Amino acid sequence: MLRTHTCGELRSEHIGQSVTLGGWVQNYRDHRGLVFIDLRDRYGLTQVVFNLSHDDQMQSVARGLRSEDVVLVEGEVISRSENINPRLATGEIEIKAVRLDLLSKSKTPPFEPSTTDLPNEELRLKHRFLDLRRAAVQQSMVLRHALTKATRNYFDEHGFLDIETPILGRSTPEGARDYLVPSRVHPGSFFALPQSPQIYKQILMIAGYDRYMQIARCFRDEDLRADRQPEFTQIDVEMAFVQRDDILDVIDGLMAHLVRELRDEELALPLPRLTHEEVMERFGSDKPDLRFDMELVDIESIAGACGFGVFKNTIEAGGRVRGLNARGAAEKYSRKMIDELTAFVGDYGAKGLAFFRVGENVLDSPIAKFLDDQHHREIIEALSADPGDLLFFVADTAAVTSQALAALRNRLGRELQLYDPSELNIAWVIDFPLVTYNEEEDRWDAEHHPFCQPVAEDVPLLKTDPGAVRAQSYDLICNGYEAGSGSIRIHDASIQQDVFDLMGIQSEEAEMRFGFLLEALRYGAPPHGGVALGLDRWVMLFAGHDNIRDVIAFPKTQKAADLLSGAPSPVDDRQLRDLSIKTDLPESS
Repeated sequence: MLRTHTCGELRSEHIGQSVTLGGWVQNYRDHRGLVFIDLRDRYGLTQVVFNLSHDDQMQSVARGLRSEDVVLVEGEVISRSENINPRLATGEIEIKAVRLDLLSKSKTPPFEPSTTDLPNEELRLKHRFLDLRRAAVQQSMVLRHALTKATRNYFDEHGFLDIETPILGRSTPEGARDYLVPSRVHPGSFFALPQSPQIYKQILMIAGYDRYMQIARCFRDEDLRADRQPEFTQIDVEMAFVQRDDILDVIDGLMAHLVRELRDEELALPLPRLTHEEVMERFGSDKPDLRFDMELVDIESIAGACGFGVFKNTIEAGGRVRGLNARGAAEKYSRKMIDELTAFVGDYGAKGLAFFRVGENVLDSPIAKFLDDQHHREIIEALSADPGDLLFFVADTAAVTSQALAALRNRLGRELQLYDPSELNIAWVIDFPLVTYNEEEDRWDAEHHPFCQPVAEDVPLLKTDPGAVRAQSYDLICNGYEAGSGSIRIHDASIQQDVFDLMGIQSEEAEMRFGFLLEALRYGAPPHGGVALGLDRWVMLFAGHDNIRDVIAFPKTQKAADLLSGAPSPVDDRQLRDLSIKTDLPESS
């Protein structure tokens, strides 16, 4: 080993020892014959002092050091006595150098990894090798390792087998687009990168491997957001001979284990279990942030009887009028700010945003004059409002009121600082609809995926009222994110075909797309189910970040590009000929 210790290891008990450190120069200071550097590696920072009065060679090298140079330093650990730095774990000591080797000279970096004034993300991703040197990113990578290790340990202790499934598989498009890989030895045919190991893990259950887990790489060619990536990692789990609550209990235990291992805290179990219908009514979202209250309230009876045309007409047209109470916010939001909120909910389909400032048994608003005193009191009572509160309402279809008010609720919770950002509030949402109607395609689409087992008492409704059928599916939510999703699977081939029929997938097409799964189901399939947790997303949540790219070593941009390597990139004609591919690209303007 070139070094004897790391840059975060030395303490006062090491004083007097001869050590060798290796790392990157973070800071350089020249003080009348003494040169100081802060030497950094992923473990920490150590100050090194060079006395240059008797060593011309070391003097020349030391005075030429600059940020991000890589050096090897040999010296004695000495006390910093009166110059202790309490902000550093190594702040009581420094290294009195006797030897300095410059291992690698750095170009002037486009940004300093130690800076707190970060440049734009594009520059950081292009120079990701520098960005990865930042302490915050390194801490996220360490956390990711710890979370992955604790996850594997937990499932090993509970009898799960870690089994790899193929990366090159068959394209079974459902939902997001597949990434396709052309086959050289089968011209005109393609592999697909897995959107999830869904079918393979079901086959493992049919094969008798009753407890499976995998830290799985998955790929989806879809539009990206701050919490999405084209390639991502999930904690994939499947169990046989189980019911829904068996799976939820196992994941409850995993969450408690991770919180204990990574935060040294205890998580109350069982985790709350809320129905899909309940969260949509109370919060307008199937992934509500439960760190704060502010629930949605329906005022149909008041709106339908009042003199405000927008409210009254919406109810008569079969729509809904729903609102929420921003407690104590009446004086915190000016009219200009409320206009900004109106534009904000417009992005979610709302045609307007009504508001009332609450006084003593009276509402203050440009539309308050259209409501009589009784309606004022009824609205105040319905929203449990007090003087100084600010009430917001959206009048529209059920879907628009949900989407707009859910987004507004999240924004108000953040702006009014209604929760502790470091808190993790975890819960289950259960009993999702099995299917939703796709008006554009005039068909039913799977809410999650087409392999979810319907709730037993709802099976007869498959042919008469599909929209009322509940699936034995469930999402694990945390702080307003969907952080996991799963279901009990269909293990009866005839019910599977009934669901396919509902979605317009006839038996011939089903055999073509999913034949290998359907055939496996015909050979004795046990009841089984599972869940997939977004590992990247959980690291983001534990780290307290709001961008998933902060916890992935080499992330893609929102345009699915790798700025570091320049991928995706063109390939030469010979490679295309080998794959029997011709490109038909639009002419460049």
